[in-house]
Amino acid sequence: MHANMKSNHHRSRRDFLHTAALASGAAAIGVTSRAGAQNKARPPKLDRKMGIALVGLGYYSTDLLAPALQETENAYLAGIVTGTPAKAEAWMAQYDIPPENVYDYETFDALASNEAIDIVYVVLPNSMHAEYSIRASRAGKHVICEKPMAMNAAECEAMIAAAEEAGRKLSIGYRMQFEPTTQEIIRLGQERALGPIAMITAGAGYRERRADHWKLSRAMGGGAMMDMGVYSLQAARYVTGEEPVSVSAQTFVSRPELFTEVEETATFQLRFPSGAVANLHTSFGVGMNYLNVNALDGWIKVDPFSAYRGIRAMTSQGELSFPVINQQAAQMDEDAYRMATGEDVRVPGEEGLRDMRVVDAIYASARDGGRTIRLTES
Repeated sequence: MHANMKSNHHRSRRDFLHTAALASGAAAIGVTSRAGAQNKARPPKLDRKMGIALVGLGYYSTDLLAPALQETENAYLAGIVTGTPAKAEAWMAQYDIPPENVYDYETFDALASNEAIDIVYVVLPNSMHAEYSIRASRAGKHVICEKPMAMNAAECEAMIAAAEEAGRKLSIGYRMQFEPTTQEIIRLGQERALGPIAMITAGAGYRERRADHWKLSRAMGGGAMMDMGVYSLQAARYVTGEEPVSVSAQTFVSRPELFTEVEETATFQLRFPSGAVANLHTSFGVGMNYLNVNALDGWIKVDPFSAYRGIRAMTSQGELSFPVINQQAAQMDEDAYRMATGEDVRVPGEEGLRDMRVVDAIYASARDGGRTIRLTES
């Protein structure tokens, strides 16, 4: 409910009416209670934790996933895959990882005989997602793969096929779909609680200054669209609950001395079957993180909408208020539970494939001067 409700009996009538209106509005659109949201974020506890091996020990694994695995109830950090011996030694010491659970990229396939490792989490540059996800599936392991799923839709399809052939689960690391405020925004949008959706605008970006970062390499799957752009695209799709029927896009570079291979900024426009339109942005040149949803009977404003913590959301009916959680821990806990029990994962490979089909079309449109490309669901 609204965060500013007070116990002061002498507050003004105006303050009272303002607070009451926000609180009643939040109830009208069905805001989940704090307790309900927390229960929604936590799956049942397994009898045995699932062992996760992190493949690639860069920033996301080091600063976010490994610490999150100290908070999980259904998963634990069982192993690592790295090409840097010094990193392996440091991680073994910090997290008490036994030597037999440490691999490099040449010994990766030996994971197949390690019963301590149930799930392989691929946290590598985008160009390596398909190869190591497929190899992990063939080694008999469930897979979590970071976003974007792969370099293109064809690679996504190969990853899905490999998991199916191995009888293993494949989940894509869309952490926001495990975050309580985002889950409520999804509900409000897809249930049309504020009326039919007319327009969505969203932007996600930061200013990249590192000339040697792999995200500036085309061969490694760099570019703003492949990184932050996926958040904007995901938001439009999960709010509407629809697949876009057409896309047009434009890409820009303002620092050609730095961006010699990939786009610095991308803007793209989507049309949905219901008539909703989306105007979306992403950039390595400017910081932004917002989502605006305009429906016929109300609106939603979220800023930031895809941060690791501190998601702030207002609607025309009041504020959305939910517990701050560790998104990565919630994601891995639920994935581990569903993989162990055989249930469908929340974000399967097919979801990453749908995004990548649109990304492929975005790049095709931008190459062709922003031509509108029709999309078909297959």
